Amino acid sequence: MLFRLFLTDGTSIVSYGEFARVEDRVIFSMITGGRNEPRLQAATLPASVVDWELTDRQAASTRYQWYAATRGEDDFLRLGNDVAAVINQVLAAGDRTQALQAAQRARATLAEWPREHYGYRQRDVREILAFLDEAISDLRVASGDTAFNVELVAGVPDIVLAPIETMPSIREQIDQAFLVARVSDRPTERVALFQAAIAMLDEAGPVIPPADALPLRRFALERIREEQVIDKRYGDWSRRLLVAADRGAAKARIGDVERVLERIPDEDVRLGRRRPDVVQALHASVQARLEDARQLRLMRDRWQIRVSLYRDYQRSVGGQMLQLVKSQPALEAIRRLDGPEPDTLLALQARLTGGAERLDRMRPPSDLAAAHAMLIGAWRFAENAVKGRYDAARSASVNGAWEASSSAAGALLLLSRVQQEIRELLEPPKLR
Repeated sequence: MLFRLFLTDGTSIVSYGEFARVEDRVIFSMITGGRNEPRLQAATLPASVVDWELTDRQAASTRYQWYAATRGEDDFLRLGNDVAAVINQVLAAGDRTQALQAAQRARATLAEWPREHYGYRQRDVREILAFLDEAISDLRVASGDTAFNVELVAGVPDIVLAPIETMPSIREQIDQAFLVARVSDRPTERVALFQAAIAMLDEAGPVIPPADALPLRRFALERIREEQVIDKRYGDWSRRLLVAADRGAAKARIGDVERVLERIPDEDVRLGRRRPDVVQALHASVQARLEDARQLRLMRDRWQIRVSLYRDYQRSVGGQMLQLVKSQPALEAIRRLDGPEPDTLLALQARLTGGAERLDRMRPPSDLAAAHAMLIGAWRFAENAVKGRYDAARSASVNGAWEASSSAAGALLLLSRVQQEIRELLEPPKLR
């Protein structure tokens, strides 16, 4: 089916297949050339530029005529057969109450039929409804039901038939591509439509005289270049402002980011207000940077308040940390199952004994509780590794050596993570 979208400026566009109205936009498919079968170009327009009264009237006519030419008569025939079956059931029923219920169900189905079938044969449906209403009234009287019931069902407006749309000529397709590109508020769609128009001009050949085709091609190429220039200007401008916003946010300079945010409307005016979607996205991005800067400022203020606690903690565990750091070569050897010498293991075991218990008695700042727990874990892994390696060497147990290797790997991993966390806490917070 071909539909026609009528615009408020008096022009119109052919839509291949149904169009869809989604919130404030209308989505449709345009025919953009193709010799053997039509090429389709998806397009959207603001719903405000469409004359919906004319468009809906023509769409209703198109749907009605296509339905009438394809399934309409068969569906109406089935409806008539169903109603006839109900009427026969009513006439043959001995139970008037049951017959009344069947007739009422049939009437409800019949009343909705035109609305669900594009208004097809609705005058005939009204005549059948009138007959059913008389039958229902007689059944009520016969069953002793004196209640008066009025059922109001909104009818379908009578369809005003208009000529069925035919496939637009190549010249009409080109003109409509230029028309939609002019009305469209989306740059990418404008460029795509101009490119489609150029492709159709290439295919048109003798259908469009060169005197007409050359100005159209030149116009389309100029518009494409213009859109590309505007894209580049807005792209360069957006990147420049985002870099400034990132720099301010990274330093927690809220005022710098706010000034970037204030520059956006003025810069947009200077560029001609040609890319509202880019401006909206840029504004959202800079606003996010502003929130990051505010959060970072709070984190840095908190860090300044607590940094002395972090330094005190570093000093309090410095000795134990140093012992573990000095033990790294021996732990690495244990991990590789390559020593160290038994005398070295005994000396190391003496230095490590009791260290985990001393660390466990300390009460670190809440920010360092997890890191402190890892430090205790690293110490205990180191103790187990040294003891396990010595026992494995004494009994020549390969399994014991591998268990000691696993403990040494755990000690080295946890020690590395503790060192990293303490370093990060001793430095001012940064954006992640």
